[in-house]
Amino acid sequence: MTGLPPARTERVTFSSSGQVLVGTVYRPTGRGPWAAVVVSGSWTTVKEQMAAAYARQLAEAGLLALAFDFTGFGESGGHPRQLESPERKIRDIRAAVTFLRGHGDADPGRIGALGICAGAGYTAVAAAGDPRVRAVSLVAPWLHDAGLVQEIYGGEEGVRQRTEAGLAARERQERGEPVLYVPAVSTTDPNAAMFGPFDYYLDEKRGAVPAWENRFAVMSWPEWLAFDPHQAAQGVTVPTVIVHSRDGAIPQGAEKFHTALSGPKELIWTDGTQFDFYDQEAKVAEAAGIAVRHFTEALT
Repeated sequence: MTGLPPARTERVTFSSSGQVLVGTVYRPTGRGPWAAVVVSGSWTTVKEQMAAAYARQLAEAGLLALAFDFTGFGESGGHPRQLESPERKIRDIRAAVTFLRGHGDADPGRIGALGICAGAGYTAVAAAGDPRVRAVSLVAPWLHDAGLVQEIYGGEEGVRQRTEAGLAARERQERGEPVLYVPAVSTTDPNAAMFGPFDYYLDEKRGAVPAWENRFAVMSWPEWLAFDPHQAAQGVTVPTVIVHSRDGAIPQGAEKFHTALSGPKELIWTDGTQFDFYDQEAKVAEAAGIAVRHFTEALT
């Protein structure tokens, strides 16, 4: 994207609510301290997927970037595994900000946050009211509310069935029984969290990396379905840029969220499908380039 030498990487660990999280810091060439960005990928994902793609691009453009595994995912500690808990992930992002502020090559006064897909919602809520985060970038954001949840998950009945299944799975776990899982993605199992031809996750040349487990804890459903990042939009007062496509996931959610933001904001429409933003070179370079310009201007 920049013509600069490839970013250097550093394996790091830090704590979040008593759990050890594992991350990769992508370092620019030269000497710091640099402005630094926490990068969060979509739901069910690990640091080697879209978070790594964006962190690398940011670092090659001169920003220190951290991609990490959330609690219960990848190399990080914590149980239950593969639990899609917005509350837990938001807490982890704030812990990642704390870590970056203490990193010797990061400028603690110039910290930003970037979220892709579901990570955009978590990032926005984490940044709301947190004065340590000075700029936000949301890429192909999945920003649902109660109405969109019903549209996506089969109306009131579909939401009710998933919620009840999740509550039953939680009760099962609390009784000491094994955690109940379904596939995160499947083309054959309608109980999967994502049922259909979601090629990014099923292609070993794309998102089906060895570190990613194709599992979804059923007890995730109640919290995920009730999660509404729009309630935090007015609390995001720092400069924010949203990059999305009309052919991506729930663009109407991005529009609604942008309207509600109370700080400096920009919504940039481009083209491409949702998964194009995850790993297609030209699309990632475009979206990351917009984020780089945004962070460079805002984190001065």
